[in-house]
Amino acid sequence: MRLSRALKDKRPQYNKRHDKVILQHDNTRPHVAKVVKTYLETLKREVLPHPLYSPDLAPSDYHLFRSMAHGLADQHFQSYEEVKNWIDSWITSKDDQFFQRGIRTLPERWEKVVASDGQYFES
Repeated sequence: MRLSRALKDKRPQYNKRHDKVILQHDNTRPHVAKVVKTYLETLKREVLPHPLYSPDLAPSDYHLFRSMAHGLADQHFQSYEEVKNWIDSWITSKDDQFFQRGIRTLPERWEKVVASDGQYFES
């Protein structure tokens, strides 16, 4: 129930839309545990399968962290607090469109992965 409640709280537009929520996560044990799979089925959530070791399909890897790496190129930090402040500032500087682009490019990336027979490819 917490997942459903969290989605409603954080994304109220899902209550108004008829689109279904589709989740994508990696194949770590907590995500593929039977209890988790069963729970997501009861919520009628579709989960996209994710091949092992496939950073080409993780929006955090190909979109978020790649963009963040560009911003980090010339940075030098002296403390954990400086790192935390930089990350907080960087995330706050991104608008909703930035994060939506990462998600919306998933179908195209899936097609590339299928076309490359699961091999890594350059973006």
